[in-house]
Amino acid sequence: MRLVRALACVSAAVLPMTVLAACGDDGGDAAGAGGASGSGGAGGTGGAVAIKASDDTCEVAKKEFTAGTIDFRVTNAGGKVTEVYVYAPGDKIITERENIEPGGSVTLTVQLGAGNYQIACKPGMVGHGIRQDIVVSGQADHATDPRLSKALADYRAYAVQQTDDSIAGARKFVAAFKKGDIAEAKRLYAPSRVGWERIEPVAESFGDLDPRVDAREADLEPGQKWTGWHRLEKALWKTGSTKGEERYADQLMKDLGELRTKVTAAQLDPPITPASMANGAKELLDEVATGKVTGEEEAFSHTDLVDFKANVDGARKVYELLKAVVVEKDAKLAKELDGAFNGVDALLWWYEKRDGLGGYVSYDTVRKAQRKELSDGVNALGEPLSRLAAAVVR
Repeated sequence: MRLVRALACVSAAVLPMTVLAACGDDGGDAAGAGGASGSGGAGGTGGAVAIKASDDTCEVAKKEFTAGTIDFRVTNAGGKVTEVYVYAPGDKIITERENIEPGGSVTLTVQLGAGNYQIACKPGMVGHGIRQDIVVSGQADHATDPRLSKALADYRAYAVQQTDDSIAGARKFVAAFKKGDIAEAKRLYAPSRVGWERIEPVAESFGDLDPRVDAREADLEPGQKWTGWHRLEKALWKTGSTKGEERYADQLMKDLGELRTKVTAAQLDPPITPASMANGAKELLDEVATGKVTGEEEAFSHTDLVDFKANVDGARKVYELLKAVVVEKDAKLAKELDGAFNGVDALLWWYEKRDGLGGYVSYDTVRKAQRKELSDGVNALGEPLSRLAAAVVR
């Protein structure tokens, strides 16, 4: 599935726990590749710890670390596109980096508290991955910038509000679905997903909640039970009947209720930090690149552009909350991000229905050349966004 996910209590106590930022590009060294303040430097570039991923191996050059900042340099030595995850116990996703092309390299700048973690390489971007255990010990020292504490508080409020919005929308959608009102359920389907799509990295941190709610049929593993929005989507657009599917509508509401319980918990596991917020913004762009631009996300309804816009809005919200710090530390990056976000919004403007409902044209009407323009816009935003987390951490 996808992209640090979690919210946190806004206090100095949670800041030492886990900060994880994905930065760099698919080529040379990224900003911040050297200078790890933790236990970096083992067989990597510029002091980074090397992770060599191939089609059947995941070799981490070092397995024991001191709490603090660690730089990993991931190189894909295989023949398949790969992705790399960092997991906390219980398969809770700390972060991920997708779309590492054969021969490509990326830098992950990580700030981890004491505990046991796993690094997973996923050749072909499928399955549970080839995993390596790492152990982090000791206590990291973190200074708390009050602007970042405020960003955490504001993001927590944002995530709760977006969850509530999705629950409210899903409640109306499910009611129409269970009544067998196909036309009304179709109308309500995409709007019910907007809040979810804006904060998807948060949901993905909570174990198997994300696949229960948002798994696509093409992503199912052997024996995996299919539930969630996309199962209901198929019933509406492919089979044209909701008969026998009502229980999955009820399950969607139950799972969204679980999301709200987790998001509003006093202590979140894993906790979110300013750097993981930034990393989550990049992951939202990865979501666009791997699912929305390709048309794979909404295979039956073709409402991909609604999800596309929601992902971009979620990433922009993170950037806006962190912007004051970014402007101070890297004004050039802030200028690049302003321009790139505006560029993507300008591209999406052409596909709005302008019906007052926030809708977009069906994605199957968007031609190949137009999809290429959208993809180019996403890539132009993704590159500077990959440097946002490092700008916050360093």
